[in-house]
Amino acid sequence: MTDELIERARDALDAAYVPYSEYTVGAALRAADGTVFVGCNIENANFSNSLHAEEVAISEAIKTDYREFDRLAVTSGARDGITPCGMCRQTLSEFCDDDLRIVCDEGGDETSEYTLGELLPAAIGPETLANAAQQRSVGDSS
Repeated sequence: MTDELIERARDALDAAYVPYSEYTVGAALRAADGTVFVGCNIENANFSNSLHAEEVAISEAIKTDYREFDRLAVTSGARDGITPCGMCRQTLSEFCDDDLRIVCDEGGDETSEYTLGELLPAAIGPETLANAAQQRSVGDSS
């Protein structure tokens, strides 16, 4: 039986806008209360302006004031076990704990599963910036 969150991510593939790569990606992010936010990739001729499915899903959640998440499912039209890219991992780390479960679609009923901490073990976070500021202020007082 296919995971419900994977199914929601697969459903999001239909809305993907991918005229350049033709590589559809869908994501479904579940909040702690069970609410699910979906996203798909949206390409742009200027590739740096393209949006990733995970970014779209978390943006939907954040704009409606959700801040606690427990699971993310990611799929592609190729069902190739895609994981969030480095940029999406960093974005997720801003709003999700290291124990966020990430389920990756391998096709059929097959999935692989990781935690965000496994995929991004040394994320840049608020404490990183606070430590840098503290180092600067120590250097300024010498």
